Amino acid sequence: MIDSGELLDWYAHAQRDLPWRRPGVSAWQILVSEFMLQQTPVARVEPIWLAWVARWPTPSATAAASAADVLRAWGKLGYPRRAKRLHECATVIATEHGDVVPEDVDTLLALPGVGTYTARAVACFAYQRRVPVVDTNVRRVVARAVHGREDAAPPSARDLDDVAALLPDDVRAPAFSVALMELGATVCTARAPRCGVCPLSRCAWRSRGFPAGTGPPRRTQRYAGTDRQVRGRLLDVLRGNAFPVTRAELDLAWTTDTAQRDRALDSLLVDGLVEQTADGRFALCGEG
Repeated sequence: MIDSGELLDWYAHAQRDLPWRRPGVSAWQILVSEFMLQQTPVARVEPIWLAWVARWPTPSATAAASAADVLRAWGKLGYPRRAKRLHECATVIATEHGDVVPEDVDTLLALPGVGTYTARAVACFAYQRRVPVVDTNVRRVVARAVHGREDAAPPSARDLDDVAALLPDDVRAPAFSVALMELGATVCTARAPRCGVCPLSRCAWRSRGFPAGTGPPRRTQRYAGTDRQVRGRLLDVLRGNAFPVTRAELDLAWTTDTAQRDRALDSLLVDGLVEQTADGRFALCGEG
């Protein structure tokens, strides 16, 4: 087990000052942060999030914006389908939930773009519900401190049960959840865990002598030269133009591999992020 007192005492003085954790932040603004933080570092998210919630503080404000404006505001966060899904989510909340983000997990799960983690994160962090919140950092802390393994096993339904069993049976449960996540993000990290400053007096992995993981080696996620990079270059051209552009203008965005460029453009069209006009030009969704 993980001592909740030790973890919460550490979190009280070691927590990062993240804007979406401050008092007065609405459930919608927390939901926006969760969309943005998926596979994206905090440092990249913070300035985009601050500008976003200042411009569109509510679901209805976001829903009233055009899909193209939302994609432009998303900027260089990557995985732009998240922006499109966030816009769709805002529309559903504004029209079907009275502009109020739902509190319960099942209703949250029915929203566009909201998965298992995001639904529980919003219920916990915005509404102080006692629900297990499991991301990669949490799974790693539980694998080490509770199960004595360096690496977490592949994600499974058991992860929620493991974390639920650790939650305090009182009002401290939401704070415990965010503290557990913070521990994994800043101390019990994947590649260079700082075990010397860990606040937990009991850790199964430490007590067993830090046995090496038995799973496959971690893969470094590559970006340069991938279809993701090409998609980003094409979107940059469209974000920078208020009017549809020609195919020749798009072609200049990536000249290294024309087949890859064609594939990336086709995928943007399929995802609904880009539209082709009747005269054969290209634009962000809603501007064609």
